Amino acid sequence: MAGATVNLNDEPTNIDTSNDSIVIVDVLMAKRGGTTLDVTGFTPNILKSGLLIIKETATKIYKPMPLNPGATAYDALPSGHSYAGVLIATIRKSQPFAAVMEAGKVNEAAAPYAFPAGAKTALNLILFTQD
Repeated sequence: MAGATVNLNDEPTNIDTSNDSIVIVDVLMAKRGGTTLDVTGFTPNILKSGLLIIKETATKIYKPMPLNPGATAYDALPSGHSYAGVLIATIRKSQPFAAVMEAGKVNEAAAPYAFPAGAKTALNLILFTQD
């Protein structure tokens, strides 16, 4: 008898989380319960700890901050969005369940991308250091 089949096992993936505790120094406040990110258009398969998280104003949907075409730096903040926080732990794009820091301390020297000045100003409960 033929029928639809589904693989309930995730494919093994090796994710390097060794930098997470270096980037995120202190978490004083996080989005309660975390959130699922809308990763539409985000090209890297791994979202690294320290990634900026933004929120669409109209829908309240959380997303990773867009990257430039080479995925080497942040792109401009899209209109209708605001800075929401910083990703606490490295996650897979295929399972974008995110813990988002709203207050705390980030070692920006170890972050995956340089933080825009506007993000540092908007996220005034996060201290950006260079440890």
